[in-house]
Amino acid sequence: MTDPSQSFGKITYEVADHVATITLDDPETRNSLSDQMLSELIAALSMARNDYAVRVVVLASSHEKVFSAGGNLSAFGSDSGTVEKFTGAELFVDCFKLLGELGKPSIVAAQGHVLAGSLGLALACDLIIASDRATFGTPEITVGLFPFMIMALIYRNVPRKKTNEMLLLGERLNAEAAREAGIVNKVVPTGEFDAAVAEWAGMLAAKSPLIMRLGKDAMWRQMDMPLADALDYLRSQLAIELSTEDAIEGVKAFFEKREPEWKGR
Repeated sequence: MTDPSQSFGKITYEVADHVATITLDDPETRNSLSDQMLSELIAALSMARNDYAVRVVVLASSHEKVFSAGGNLSAFGSDSGTVEKFTGAELFVDCFKLLGELGKPSIVAAQGHVLAGSLGLALACDLIIASDRATFGTPEITVGLFPFMIMALIYRNVPRKKTNEMLLLGERLNAEAAREAGIVNKVVPTGEFDAAVAEWAGMLAAKSPLIMRLGKDAMWRQMDMPLADALDYLRSQLAIELSTEDAIEGVKAFFEKREPEWKGR
């Protein structure tokens, strides 16, 4: 169902069966990541994070051929001041951080092209399912720009030399090449796309939301820790996990050959 407490102009927000679906919906600009789009996306992600009923977030697009064409080029090419443009770029940072700290798994439903800044948005999420007609790329260099805001996310997901190739040449990868590069988790035929997204969303929603939150937070925090620090931190998180009722219930259900009943405690 749609949450009536918040209305949006560039996206839609729906919750059903513990899955929040945030759909980019600005087809006239090919879902360009304008300040309004990013602000609404941040608001919707915050709603999902704070809603206990939501266990999974799916980012989708209403455009059949394009997930998003990336940043708003008209804004980049305007004569507004450097400070104003710098402040606008902060929305990308806030959005990427929020996805990392969401406490819930996120899936990108990439039915169409994922380009420029939207590739960073996709890589900030946990999983990417692509249709076989989707493409991925950083074409900024071809218009005299460089993908600074998404560079760190690409290097954290894609091997260095392949990232160099993407950033410097600006060429697109088809869905299968993106999977081989480590960008995409799964490629499915267009006719099976919606079912594949629904299947993974349902699988994630069936897990303990408490344990998922502990795990998601740990995934985000340990990413750039030195190994020794990461091991100490993760040991402490294991101790917390094993003290929860959900962990005990999950193990009991496994041995009793039944579905667990999560209490979120």
